[in-house]
Amino acid sequence: MQQQYPQKPGLDFILKKAFSYWSQTFGLQLMFSIVYFGIFISVVHFFAGYYGIYEHEKELQDALKVSFQEYAVKANALSSTLNFTYFRYAFIAALVFLSPLNAGFFQIYRKLDLKEEVGLSDLFAGYRGSNFFKLIGFYLFWFLILFMFAPFIILPFIWILITVFSVPLIFFQNKRIFETLSLGWKALRNNFIEIFVCVLVAAIFSHAGFLIFLIGGLFTFPFWNAMIYSLYSSIFSEKKEDLE
Repeated sequence: MQQQYPQKPGLDFILKKAFSYWSQTFGLQLMFSIVYFGIFISVVHFFAGYYGIYEHEKELQDALKVSFQEYAVKANALSSTLNFTYFRYAFIAALVFLSPLNAGFFQIYRKLDLKEEVGLSDLFAGYRGSNFFKLIGFYLFWFLILFMFAPFIILPFIWILITVFSVPLIFFQNKRIFETLSLGWKALRNNFIEIFVCVLVAAIFSHAGFLIFLIGGLFTFPFWNAMIYSLYSSIFSEKKEDLE
């Protein structure tokens, strides 16, 4: 796979292309959200009950009525228990398992570029063959680093910026995880403003539907994938024969 790299795409071009991808796939956006949140909420609810997390709900509510400090003490005590640790692992496992759904949208957007027919089965392209194991491995690594960086405020955002191209590079170009980190860092250095602004817009718009339109969030939540693919296809140029 030959790369003409790096390129300097226009910010307005990337944003318009992302919204174009998103506007052409409303039905699939809804299906993505139904599958994603349906499975995620069911898994979290099951394990919260299984590990007795709900049993502490009243205790936490009572502590919050006393003071936020009392609530923090109770919440910290709960988070240090063995059952909560197991629940945290189940929470991460659910996120990791569902994450290959994102790669399905990258295949859908590529098919739109090639003017090929798009179907519901494309949404599950990340679960087929070796793609599943490669993507699961990456997302497990990605979430573990993200949670490690969480207390440092700015580090999680830097981690997102560096890894924004990792999944399409793994999915389309069969790159190894650490290769994608190197390519992502180079892309970030050469296109910082474009990547920073696009990631910020994606983060805001993806969650805006829940804050403003509630149910509309089911349509806006997957917008993140449209922005990533728009950035990827604009910055990383592949030979035409490799796309077909």
